[in-house]
Amino acid sequence: MSYYDLDAILTGAEKIPCTFQLDVPELGYLDNNPGYTLKSGTKVLLPLWLAEMLAIADMGDHQNPDKSFIAFDLPPAVGKDVMAALKADPRSVPIRNQSPNFYNLAKHMMDLAEERELHAVVRKTFLTRAADISLHARKSGGAVSKGEGSNLGIGAAGEEFLRGLDEWERILFRKAHDGARSTKQWIEGIKKRY
Repeated sequence: MSYYDLDAILTGAEKIPCTFQLDVPELGYLDNNPGYTLKSGTKVLLPLWLAEMLAIADMGDHQNPDKSFIAFDLPPAVGKDVMAALKADPRSVPIRNQSPNFYNLAKHMMDLAEERELHAVVRKTFLTRAADISLHARKSGGAVSKGEGSNLGIGAAGEEFLRGLDEWERILFRKAHDGARSTKQWIEGIKKRY
């Protein structure tokens, strides 16, 4: 991703629950105590970009090389409740309600946390939902040329489907939709010639 990628910027701004592992002077404003020391064990919500930096930063503690400034929990968007719902039926969860950049957030959390279950659930979710996205894109491919409904020609039911898609899924839908429309136009062009 590039430096100017809006989805990456928005994902980096997502708040994740963190627990400080040491006392930090003058950082009490993160816990609504300006001017005071932020105590070890204090739980705060930090943006992903900052939590990521603090989690991987070297504290210089040679006796405890694995210790970091913070420990973090998975954000609610990829937490146990959401993962359980995705395991049950990935199509039933409007993941955009969890996070507009769900897959990007999940990717960052998989890089930071050694969560094998998260990887398996997110992979299965994407594959299952990609099949549905492809199906919806093909269904809506023909209505575009008639000018019915929205600019994608998908109607009210399709718009409801689109509302539950995160940004990666929306890009996938758009590409599948454009491909289905182009294929239909190509076939119609061949039929006219012969």
